[in-house]
Amino acid sequence: MGATKQFNPDFHIIEIGGTIGDIESLPFIEAIRQYKAEMGYGNAISIHCTLLPYLPTSGELKTKPSQHSVNVLRSYGIQPEILLCRTSKPIPKTEREKLALFCSISKDAVIECRDMKTIYEVPLALEEQGLCQVALKMLGVRDKKPDLKSWEKLVDKIKHPTKSIKVGIAGKYTKLSDAYISVVESLKHAGYADSASIEIKWINSEDCVDYECCKKELADIQAVVVPGGFGVRGIEGKLNVIRYARENNLPFLGLCLGLQCTVIEYARNVLKLTDANSKEFDDNPTDPVIDMMLDQKHIKGYGGTMRLGAYDCHLKKGTVAYKAYGKDVVSERHRHRYEVNFEYIEKLSKAGLVFSGMSPDGMLTEIVELPKLDWFVACQFHPEFKSRPDRPHPLFKGLVDAAVKRLNN
Repeated sequence: MGATKQFNPDFHIIEIGGTIGDIESLPFIEAIRQYKAEMGYGNAISIHCTLLPYLPTSGELKTKPSQHSVNVLRSYGIQPEILLCRTSKPIPKTEREKLALFCSISKDAVIECRDMKTIYEVPLALEEQGLCQVALKMLGVRDKKPDLKSWEKLVDKIKHPTKSIKVGIAGKYTKLSDAYISVVESLKHAGYADSASIEIKWINSEDCVDYECCKKELADIQAVVVPGGFGVRGIEGKLNVIRYARENNLPFLGLCLGLQCTVIEYARNVLKLTDANSKEFDDNPTDPVIDMMLDQKHIKGYGGTMRLGAYDCHLKKGTVAYKAYGKDVVSERHRHRYEVNFEYIEKLSKAGLVFSGMSPDGMLTEIVELPKLDWFVACQFHPEFKSRPDRPHPLFKGLVDAAVKRLNN
């Protein structure tokens, strides 16, 4: 392939997964074929991720499904350069050679991707299998050994936790856990930093409308999250969850709607504004502590008309949020239409609710907290979108730190 080259953004690696031959995938397969042709030979390679079924009765890994998948892919004009084989067992040498022969690829391009205890172990396994070296060689790019020591330490923490904490997620979509997948993963990220495994307890907020039932639901957890959402269903239960967390110093994190519910709960039970509510749930409440944003009131459409994307948040020095972030200004991702009614901020502040994060113009509430509690923080944005396994988001990290402290006590 000639002399090796420095990395060029015109080099591309294309993953082709799934079952080749599904009618739904045909437009994408054709797009990949055309794309590779436009990029030119040696500038783009495709990696076909395929399954090797294991038959326990005969103790065999079956290669025929993968051979067939590659043949169908070739009939569409695509020859994969690398085969990434999902498997529960090691691939014997004979099966590797068979796949290489009948799929028209080199033997070292048959990469084993065995089932792992954690998905974060997969990059280490693929590096051990030589995937990067094979791909870079095909692209004519100079290879160098990556430094994966920090990632290895992360995986070791994940596989060998020293403690376990139970965190409740109180919402109305608890039967569809993927609805909160980013929140779950962010909690796990924070747990890794503390060498703690995170056990999720799903709490249906509709089951917490009765406060006594709510207390029973929260009795065995070390922290609770009230995530984002919309609509009036389950709101009273979320308010009870927040009230319990506040009154019992249970580490709490509210996200987006969770912040709005936090303000409503505080207004009702501390300020004694018993009819405090959001205009999302009541068109004409006596005390609309949550109102539609001014620039949203005349918009009839939904979806992309919301306050979307990254916005700056100015943090108040000395607050819990400021200590967690360690900086004056942060940028966070938003997706909302309703906000804390600015007319009530002074009343809520005098009653002890700290507004620790605000928009640059000081008009929009971004973070509220109760600093006298171990961890009671709610934010109008979605921190779960910025959390990473080796860089947990500061707000999730603070919640899990407080949960670990509660566990130890």
